[in-house]
Parts: sequence; C-alpha cells; structure tokens
Amino acid sequence: MSQGLDDVIAAETRLSSVDGARGVLVVKGFSLDQIAGHKRFEDVAWLLLGGLIDALPDAATFAARLGAARREIFTLVPYIDDALLALPPMDGVRAIIARIADGEDLVTVTRLLAAPAVLLPAFLRRRQGLAPIAPDPSASHAADMLHMLTGETPPADVAGALDTYLVTVADHGLNASTFAARVVASTWSGLTSSVLAGLAALKGPLHGGAPGPIIAMLDGIATPENAEPWIEAALARGDRLMGFGHRIYKVRDPRADALKAAVRRMAAGSSVLPGRLKLAEAVERAALRILHDHKPDRPLDVNVEFYTALLLEALGFPADAFTAVFATGRTAGWLAHAREQRLTGRLIRPQSAYVGPAPAEAA
Repeated sequence: MSQGLDDVIAAETRLSSVDGARGVLVVKGFSLDQIAGHKRFEDVAWLLLGGLIDALPDAATFAARLGAARREIFTLVPYIDDALLALPPMDGVRAIIARIADGEDLVTVTRLLAAPAVLLPAFLRRRQGLAPIAPDPSASHAADMLHMLTGETPPADVAGALDTYLVTVADHGLNASTFAARVVASTWSGLTSSVLAGLAALKGPLHGGAPGPIIAMLDGIATPENAEPWIEAALARGDRLMGFGHRIYKVRDPRADALKAAVRRMAAGSSVLPGRLKLAEAVERAALRILHDHKPDRPLDVNVEFYTALLLEALGFPADAFTAVFATGRTAGWLAHAREQRLTGRLIRPQSAYVGPAPAEAA
C-alpha cells in the first residue's frame, strides 16, 4: 500500500510528463520553456486535445470556436445572483459551470474552456457593483478575459503575461484535480461532471488554493529587510511557508521560472510592480536560505504558487480569485485527460485495505 498513492502509476498518458528529479515539465512533446511565453493558451488547449475530440478543427478555427463559445457562456451571467455573490469566487463560478450540459463533443469542450474566463470577470465585476462586460470573440482568450475584468484593452505585454500563466498551468501530470477528473470520466459521466470534479479538488489549499495566502505573507513582511525575521518567526510558530516545496519536484519548479520571467517583463512597464518584485525576490532568497538551515534533509524550493500570486495581483485579480484563474488554465488539461480516460481507459476502481474491527463471533 502507498499512502497518497505516491509512485503508483494509475494511467498511461500522451498529454504531459513531470520529471520531479530534474525539474522538467513536458506538455504533448514540448518542454515548458518552448511554449510558455511563446504559444497562446488556445493553441496549447488545441494541442492537448488533438486526437481526443472528433472533428477537431485546425488551431485558428478552434480559437474562433472558443471565441464564439465565450459569447455563448455570457448568456449564463444573469444566473450570478446575490446568493452566489456571497460565496468565494471559485464556488460561485463552479455553480454556474454546473449549468452546462454534460457531453463529450467539441461544443461541450469549447463551452467548458470558455466558462471560467467569462464567468470569473463577470462575478468579480458584479461583486463590485459594476456591470459585466460582454466578450469579444475576435480577441485572444487571455486578452478577452482581462478586457472583461477591467473594461480596457490590455497592452500586449499584459495579455502575454496572463497567456504565459494559463499555458504554464494548463496541464501537469496526474495531479489531484486531474486524477479526480479522470475518475469521473472513467464512469462515462460526461465532461462537465469531470470539470466540476477538477474544480472541487483544485480549491483545496494543499493543491491549487494556496496562492492567496502568499499575498498576505508579502504584505506581512512589507520590506526586504524584514524577510528573514518574519520567516524565522513563522517557522518557529510551526507555520507552513506557502509557495515553497512541492510534492513532486525535488528541485526548482520550472513553472516558477516561467512566471518570474513574465512578471519581470510586466515590471518594465509598471511603476508599482518593480518594488513588489524586489520584495518577492528578497523573500525568495531568505526563505530558501532559512529552509535549507532548518530542514537540510528536505529539498525545498520555490513552487508555481509563489510567482503566480505576484503575477495575478499585478493583473488586477483579487487574492480570493487566484484559484479560479488557475482553473481557467487547468480546464484544458482536465478536458484532455477526461477524454483520454474515456477513450483509452477503464472504470477506475482501486482496492482499500480494511483496518476496522472484525465482526463479533456468534455465541
């Protein structure tokens, strides 16, 4: 038995590979550094879905279909009522996605891909008392999401930063949410059900729900000079240092470097971000040094969540919405894995080891 299924191979996949020892992520034959910052999210989604969806069009036509799907999903925005607005963004968005009919076809795929990119900005604007903004089907997925959030057409470097993020998190092996999506897909329940399972798993703080607390940590530290004493005090209290360490990576998470590069590109045109980046880099240096001293037997390095927090904050997303932005990118991976499981796998039904009491002997 393996607690947490560590090192247990539960599926064969052509979608992505995570080499934790070398810090390498491969997505459908491309290393992360070949696609992050170079390919648009919709092109990577098309890449992942190749061979898994019947009549999948070429990349340009697929992007157009995705743009049209964003407009279709906008018709669900009126369902974001006051009761949903009282919930965290991830829960509110999940509730509306549940209204999308289950299916296995291209229409279902594009609607599910479009849903978080449309519903999250609408949710956040409604929460601020602002009117939601309709999608622009001709815009890129990332640029349209930012336009729906702010009402302004984002500069190319800003839209590119979000594109880099969405590509970076699009797929990452058999993580908890992807495994949940594949389990549901193995029952032939449908793609909407699989995505909802992924959303439910992703929101947990041990999976995708951690970037928000990193902003609180940076705010608490406040200045580069305060990084070391703050971190020492946190570890003395037994607090977990969010943004450092990963279940799989024994070296630096390659996604962290891709996002740090995106933040640096954004910082060149910002008056505020350079100071925030300087603080984050000071915290990173201090944390790595202190963690090495405190836990020399554990290889702890920065993970994807650390620079995710900085990037999404700079893009204008509130901290409690970070996980929902994560879901916007990861939905591509969930859909591809769900289809792969449906086409090539079988019903996932592992065994458990019973350790409870034995029935009493009859008198």
